[in-house]
Order: sequence, then C-alpha cells, then structure tokens
Amino acid sequence: MTASTHSIQLLQRAAAAADSKQAEDLVALDVSGPLPLTDIFLIATGRNERNVVAIASEIEDQLIESGSKPLRREGRAEGRWILLDFGDLVVHVFHEEDRMYYSLERLWKDCPVVPIELPTQIEAPEAD
Repeated sequence: MTASTHSIQLLQRAAAAADSKQAEDLVALDVSGPLPLTDIFLIATGRNERNVVAIASEIEDQLIESGSKPLRREGRAEGRWILLDFGDLVVHVFHEEDRMYYSLERLWKDCPVVPIELPTQIEAPEAD
C-alpha cells in the first residue's frame, strides 16, 4: 500500500510551512503499509523549544487553512516533541536532542521515504 494523493498534498503543505519557520532535516516516511490508520509521518527538527512550537503552530495553521482538522495534538506545552495528527498525515516536530534520542527514522527504517518538494525561494536582485 502507498500513501494517497491527499496525504501527499498535506505533506507538501506541511513541509512548506515547516520550512518557512526554518525547520531542519525534514524527512517524510510512507507508513501506510505497517500502520492502517495513517499514510505519512513528517519528521522535522527545531533548534530550540520556541522554534519547535513555532514550526508546529505554522504547520497546524496552514493545514487548518486548507480545510484539514487536527485529530490530536500533544507536547505543545513542553516544546520538545510536538505531535500533530491530521489522520492521513502525522507530524512530529522535535527538538534536536529529542529527535536523536527517539530516532524515529531508525524505528521506521523499512518504510519508504516520500520525496518532499519545497517551494524555491526567489532571490532578490542585487542592488547596484
């Protein structure tokens, strides 16, 4: 089984939102095979607790704006590992230390990676 078109669209929007808040090391895994309740895990890293919260908030705002409703959110108060469950897409935003400790990529290493297409940033022309 592979991730649905809808879940890939959610992923792309969530990844763009995360990138806009300087999330690092974005990785998406197709977990539709072993997990019948979701299609994709998006894993992102924030530099500190404040950045983790900002990344998660932007992702949530963008996905709600696109018509998706969060089914569950956890970890916002601590800002170390925030989980956002949108059904087809589950987002994990980690503080760098927690991401290394929990190592979800290692746990789900048998799952295929889903390519993430981030919007290219338009460079401003140099002033003369």
